[in-house]
Amino acid sequence: MSKSTILTQPVSERDHMEGPTNAPLTLVEYGDYQCPYCGAAYPVVKRVQKTLETKLRFVFRNFPLTQAHPYAMVAAEAAEAAALQGKFWEMHDLLFERQTFLEPDIIPLWAKKIGLDLEQFGNDFKQSVVAKRIKEDRQSGIRSGVNGTPTFYINGIRYDGAPDYESLLAALESELAIR
Repeated sequence: MSKSTILTQPVSERDHMEGPTNAPLTLVEYGDYQCPYCGAAYPVVKRVQKTLETKLRFVFRNFPLTQAHPYAMVAAEAAEAAALQGKFWEMHDLLFERQTFLEPDIIPLWAKKIGLDLEQFGNDFKQSVVAKRIKEDRQSGIRSGVNGTPTFYINGIRYDGAPDYESLLAALESELAIR
């Protein structure tokens, strides 16, 4: 297999994960909160998670495409700052569910909506740990051959099929069948 089809950074405790750590399937997404294709894939992933339940562990890694999406970095920073208060998934979901309204001025309102300490949130935004985390995600994506978003990996192998429900579910179930 060529390097561009394999996830070079294995899933670890540092990742944002939903689902059991011992699930037979791991779906990794490299995504951009302002990318319309990621926005379209968001409900697909949610539906796949609901269908597969405990058979699936979902991992999200930041891959902001700042050249194309001016608010992608601030959105990734918001998600990572929320993570420091244990609310990554709440912010992740809100960013995708309200993607069309995304702009820097709205983010503090969303932070308040999910119950974040706003002073801490503002301070965490400026922390080097937030920027470092995003940079690490992006670099691991580049090493894994990510060149656009969303890019998915199923059990460490790049998924190049359509990001629609039927195709993604079929690929996951096919992987499950060979395990």
